This record gives sequence, structure tokens and C-alpha cells, in this order.
Amino acid sequence: MIPKVTPFDTYKSYLGLKNHFTKPKYDYHLYNGKSRASLQSFYKRRDRFFFEKLSRQKDDREVVDFFVSNFVTSDDPQSLWIGEIVRNGEQNYTDWKRKIQSLSYHFRGEMESILLDQDLDSVFTLKNGHPLILKKYLTKEISLETLVILDKILSFVKDYDQKLQDPVWLTVSSLIKKYQSFLNIDVFKFKKILKEIVVG
Repeated sequence: MIPKVTPFDTYKSYLGLKNHFTKPKYDYHLYNGKSRASLQSFYKRRDRFFFEKLSRQKDDREVVDFFVSNFVTSDDPQSLWIGEIVRNGEQNYTDWKRKIQSLSYHFRGEMESILLDQDLDSVFTLKNGHPLILKKYLTKEISLETLVILDKILSFVKDYDQKLQDPVWLTVSSLIKKYQSFLNIDVFKFKKILKEIVVG
């Protein structure tokens, strides 16, 4: 039996995940998704209908994944409204699920494309402002998932945090750190894929 979720639980998941992706000190897992939401405040919301609609369509796990997929693909998670998510978010969710189900395939493809005419060191070099790896992400040539995997393998985020202080990097850095707890990554497997590409 699929555990169904109540409209209020859906609302709490939305708030908890929005806090997770927009507030530096809030951790969805640490606080178990808790927020200051009250049933009373929920019933006063004019957009309550959207949470009711979602709760009829998805179980508790799907609701979390649905919100995560939309927050990580949004240019501005802070202003992402529930109405917008419900109206346009299903495609994001479908694309995200497809990517997650074939993550190793996506990672291999993106890294082969980057390393076609570059070596690994030059991709991460900081000589001329933003490193190539960041530029490739900003132009959507590689995905956020690939950045998370690369950080799991190479731990480059910590180094960049000390050397890059511009707002663009700080936003991406925060997103990488916030997102990684939602991705179940077999580091050994992805290390092997990266080594195969680098060694050739």
C-alpha cells in the first residue's frame, strides 16, 4: 500500500525543502523537514488548492522528489511559487527521474564531451577567473548532478570556496552542497568511470 500524503504534509515538505535550498543554515535532513508551519496558517493560504492537488497525485516519497527536482532546476529557488511548480513542474520531475535512473550514462557522456580536447587538470584550473568546469555548468553543457559527483570524487568545492568569492560561484557552491544529500552516489563506480575516460 502506497503511503498517501496529506495536503498539510505536502505543504510542510514544500516549506522544508524551500528552506533547505535557500537558507544556508537550514538542513532538511537534520531537522527532518520541520518548519514553523501550522495547520491554521495552511488553511489561510489562498494557494492551498495546489497542495491538495499534489497530495492526491503523489505519495510521500514522490512529493519530496518532485519538489527537489524543481528546486534544483530553478534559477531562483527563493521565488519559486507552488502554483508555478504544480503547473510546470511535472516535466522537470520527469526529466529529473530519467536522469537519476541513468546517472552513470549521463555522467560518462558529459565528461567525455568535456575531456575530448582538455585534460582533467585544465578543466579545474583557476588561472583565468571561473574554471572551465563552472563555465560548462553555467552554459548547461554539464548538469548539477555531474558537479556533485565530481565533488564527491575530487573535493574541489572546498578549495574553490577559499579562492572564489564571487556571487556566481557562491550560489553554485551552495547548490552543490545542498543537493548532494538527496543523491545516492556510488563514489567507487563513478571514480572508475572517470578514470576510464581520463586514461582512455
